[in-house]
Amino acid sequence: MTSRHILIAAVLMATVGPAAAQSDVELPYWASINVDEARMRKGPSPDVPVIWEYRRKDLPVKVVARFETWRKIEDPDGTQGWMAARLLSRTRTAIVTGEIRAMREDASLSAAVAYRAEPGVVGRITDCKNGWCLFDVKGRKGWIQTDHIWGD
Repeated sequence: MTSRHILIAAVLMATVGPAAAQSDVELPYWASINVDEARMRKGPSPDVPVIWEYRRKDLPVKVVARFETWRKIEDPDGTQGWMAARLLSRTRTAIVTGEIRAMREDASLSAAVAYRAEPGVVGRITDCKNGWCLFDVKGRKGWIQTDHIWGD
């Protein structure tokens, strides 16, 4: 076995874990891009043309289909294509939509505004309930209405 074959075998073994972990989840499900650069392709193969190149780690995506170690995703703009499963994470993130949105100290319209988030801001979400999610943008946390974000 040549060193090239060993390297290819190591890469193949490394990609099995994340893909297998995502293969039993019911479709569709939310994920996020977990690398600084990721390519969306027309089909589930590195040999097909690239549709889009993402340079935004943590961008939320919706996984709508699976094929082996590939996932068909939809991005916040509605574009669909295929991405290698190893480029995705199950970490829940969301992107602010529309206009500047209030991040409140509690999950209530009457709660004080902790921060304001501009459209396009991406953060991690947790504790989603009753139309609200706790939204964390680099340590700045507040409750945001789910109809003001995409990725919930």
